[in-house]
Amino acid sequence: MNSIKNNFAGIVLVLFLAIPAWILGKFYPVVGGPVFAILLGMITTNFIKNKLPFQKGILFTSKKILQYAVILLGFGLNLSVVLETGVQSLPIIISTITTSLVIAYVLQKLLNIPVKISTLIGVGSSICGGSAVAATAPVINANDEEVAQAISVIFFFNVLAALIFPAFGSFIGFSTTSGEAFGIFAGTAVNDTSSVTAAAATWDTIYNLGSSTLDKAVTVKLTRTLAIIPITLFLAIKSTKDSNNRNNKLDIKKIFPFFILYFIAASIITTISVSLGVDASVFSPLKNLSKFFIVMAMCAIGLNTNIIKLIKTGGKPIIMGFSCWVGITIVSLLFQYILGIW
Repeated sequence: MNSIKNNFAGIVLVLFLAIPAWILGKFYPVVGGPVFAILLGMITTNFIKNKLPFQKGILFTSKKILQYAVILLGFGLNLSVVLETGVQSLPIIISTITTSLVIAYVLQKLLNIPVKISTLIGVGSSICGGSAVAATAPVINANDEEVAQAISVIFFFNVLAALIFPAFGSFIGFSTTSGEAFGIFAGTAVNDTSSVTAAAATWDTIYNLGSSTLDKAVTVKLTRTLAIIPITLFLAIKSTKDSNNRNNKLDIKKIFPFFILYFIAASIITTISVSLGVDASVFSPLKNLSKFFIVMAMCAIGLNTNIIKLIKTGGKPIIMGFSCWVGITIVSLLFQYILGIW
């Protein structure tokens, strides 16, 4: 009861901001609810003179609710479908993820960018934008300003990709009678699900392809999402080893982020249920709840973010985000060409 009482005010404040952010995200999917949420949070925090009564609830939302969102995300993954139709794009996915992580690592050293921001940008750019950041942040103990910085950078290039990739795909000669090539391109070279959907749907609309491009892009994107599992587990082990080196203590419970294990369990439940004849739409409410929880968490993160500091420190992370984005785009196109898809 005390926990509920302590968190109540902050959760209500976050909820008050999350609802309009969610609605705006529906109207403007290219931007997406999480970005509107961060912006509303950053603006609102400047008008709250005493944030102390709300702080515990805000912290609970930015940490725990964020983990619950990742767990529920698993109910959107039918592993059998992903494995069956995602094999074709697997070499491209592995190559683009590796490219982004290597670029982030190298630029972190060259530009002296904080390690946690670099990790979030590298993982978010390579896997699935905001969802990957949501999964990674608790594992590496990233603070709210670091999360906001990474989300802002990823959002910027998401919007650019959604706007220019359809025209770019036409310019470089992707087939306009099939959605396969552009679908794989969108699924591997665009970060966040909302932007992948926007770019693929635009291609379908322009060339009257029904939903073939969108179906391919979303499947490839779901395959990319599975990379959350090994990467977060690797980061958890690395963080634990680093902590042990500093403290000379071994806490085995810190090796595995349990919410990721629950995410895997949710994916398995979905896969088994669908294979037994349960309609996949049964899990739609849980998938939507996951997205809303992410919006809530981003509101909380915005409330704990200094927008002035964010702008002042944004130059180097933007360079990193741009480099990851360009690197992923080039590698995706290169492998499509090598594999004969394009």
